[in-house]
Amino acid sequence: MRKKINYFAFVFLILSALFQSTVHSKEKHMSGPAQNGVLIYSGDLGNLSEFYEKLFGMRVVRKTNDFISLETNNFNLIIHVPPFEMPTKAFSPIKLFLTVDDMTMSREEAVKLGGQVFEGEWSNPIFKVSNIADRDGNHIQLRQFSK
Repeated sequence: MRKKINYFAFVFLILSALFQSTVHSKEKHMSGPAQNGVLIYSGDLGNLSEFYEKLFGMRVVRKTNDFISLETNNFNLIIHVPPFEMPTKAFSPIKLFLTVDDMTMSREEAVKLGGQVFEGEWSNPIFKVSNIADRDGNHIQLRQFSK
C-alpha cells in the first residue's frame, strides 16, 4: 500500500510540475523558479547532470545538495534526489523529447556517456525521431528537424 501511495505521489509531483502555469504581464518578467520543465528523480545527481550537459548542451543554473537545475532554450530540467523510496517496478508515462542537430552523432554520444540507444527511427515531413535512455534508464525521444 505504501509503495502504491509513493508512486501516486511521484506521478502527482511530475504532473503538477508540468502543468503548473503562472500568469504574468509582458512588462514584468519574474525571476525565480522555472515556469515549465521536467523533473527527474535520481540517486546520483552529478552523474545524470553530466549526461544532459554533454549530450544536449544544457547548463547548470542552480545546484544544491538536493537538486541540480539545468536549462537550454527556455527548457528547464531538474534532477532531484527522491524525497521518498522509489518504486522498483514503476512505469512512468512521461518521456522527454529533446531536439538535436545530428541524430546519428547524438545516438553515438549517448552510448559513450553511458546511455542506451533503442532500435528504430521514424520520420514525418517535419522531423525524424529515435529513442535513447539516459544513465538512469529514463527514456528520451530525440528529434531532428528537417532543414
